[in-house]
Amino acid sequence: MTKPRNEMDEEPGVFDVEDEAAIEAATQRGLADIEAGRVVSHEAVKRWLLSLSTDNPLPRPKCGE
Repeated sequence: MTKPRNEMDEEPGVFDVEDEAAIEAATQRGLADIEAGRVVSHEAVKRWLLSLSTDNPLPRPKCGE
């Protein structure tokens, strides 16, 4: 007796298909953002996230912070 197939077995999930061209393009966009300074520091994001549970949350950090 064979195991019944379910609909999830029929096609791979979104993250199961590797698209090397898309991965390379995303990597290049990320590197360009870093080179252009379009980044937010870990420290700025951490301060913001920790403030969200307080009575006085900080505004979302901006590029360069």
